[in-house]
Amino acid sequence: MFEKYEKTFSIGDASELTGVSQKKLRSWGGKCIPEPERIVCGERAYRRYTQDQINLIAKIKEYQEQGFTLKSAVQKATGETLSKMEVVNNA
Repeated sequence: MFEKYEKTFSIGDASELTGVSQKKLRSWGGKCIPEPERIVCGERAYRRYTQDQINLIAKIKEYQEQGFTLKSAVQKATGETLSKMEVVNNA
C-alpha cells in the first residue's frame, strides 16, 4: 500500500543541525557513522542523513567536546566496540 516516509537531511542540514563541518561528515561516513543514503540525480549523488544519524553525530560531537577521542566518542555514543571499524582520531 503506502510506504512509511522517513524525513532525511542533506549534508548541509546535517552540518547545521549538529555543528559538525561538511568536510568532517564526509570523512566520518562509513567509518564513524553508518554511510548515509545516496540519492542519485543525473551524474551527482547526494548524501541524505536520517534523524537517527543526526542524533548519533550530535552525541559524538558532544563527547569529543568533553575530551573523548573520536574512537572513544563513537564507542560511547553507539555503545559498541569498534574492532571492525577503522577510526582515524583526527578525522
